[in-house]
Amino acid sequence: MDRRIKKNQTAIMNALIQLMAEKDFEKITINEIAERADVNRGTIYSHYADKYDLMDKCLAAQLQQLIESCSAVEDETDPNPSKTSLLRTLEQLEENALFYKTLLRNKALLSFRNQLQDMINNQIKTQFLENNLNLDKLSKDISVQFLSSATVGVIEWWFTHSNPCSAKEITEKLWSMLDLNLQMIRSQA
Repeated sequence: MDRRIKKNQTAIMNALIQLMAEKDFEKITINEIAERADVNRGTIYSHYADKYDLMDKCLAAQLQQLIESCSAVEDETDPNPSKTSLLRTLEQLEENALFYKTLLRNKALLSFRNQLQDMINNQIKTQFLENNLNLDKLSKDISVQFLSSATVGVIEWWFTHSNPCSAKEITEKLWSMLDLNLQMIRSQA
């Protein structure tokens, strides 16, 4: 991709994020985005159909980065790759705190929370499959939902309370709770 195009797209996405931190998504106009990004409206429309398409592409790009950071660590000497993946994910969230805080606070973007939870659901399902837990489907589904809801809830709390601790600290605390619950689930299998 041409560097100028990438630079414009980054500026446009950053402008949208900044505006969303200031006001509700529904009240943001293409003119405001263009002005903030220092591009003309035509540039925005050459990349995006409208502000909803821009938001969808912005979400997709950020979620793709999250998925990549959440993927299992390939270091075979790591005694706990799932915990390391959680840390990497929380570090990615922390690195882009303005974006995620804005999305989690903006009521118009409830779909982001659902997409985040789906991503975490998939990671937890993978963890269950890796551990060969012998649970019936209903027990497995309930366990996955419980663990992913708890994780997303803690992430939301972390952002709504202005990240009161580092990604490493919250990973340690969250992991100890998740691990305790996983042990209880394993004992029922």
